[in-house]
Parts: sequence; structure tokens; C-alpha cells
Amino acid sequence: MKKGIHPNYHTIKVIMTDNSVFETRSTYGKDGDSLRLEVDPKSHAVWTGVRKLVDTAGQVSKFKNRYNIDL
Repeated sequence: MKKGIHPNYHTIKVIMTDNSVFETRSTYGKDGDSLRLEVDPKSHAVWTGVRKLVDTAGQVSKFKNRYNIDL
């Protein structure tokens, strides 16, 4: 391998959405940095099969009231 062209490969901590932590090797950040995940297999609907309806500023409520439906 050529010297000086490859990124530094080191150990980081990955913090899942439920605050569980594991160590892995990555080119992210510096040695010992932490990567906090916002979406991971423990919380995302694609992996869990559970859907959450996020009501931002009452938009879902307005829709349900306007069309008289229950989601």
C-alpha cells in the first residue's frame, strides 16, 4: 500500500438510541471519539415493524378532523 494516502483507521464508540454502547473500528473522527446514532435497528420502523405517527404542529389532527377518519 502507498504511504500517506489512506485514512486513519482507529477505534471509536458507537452510542445507540437506547444509550447502549459498543466499540468498532472506523475512519470516523479521531481515536476514542463517539458516534451518537439518531436512527438504528433498535428504533427504526423498517427493522422493528412498529410504526409511529409523528404529529408535527397538529397536522395529523387537522387531517383526521377534516376528513373524519381514524388513522
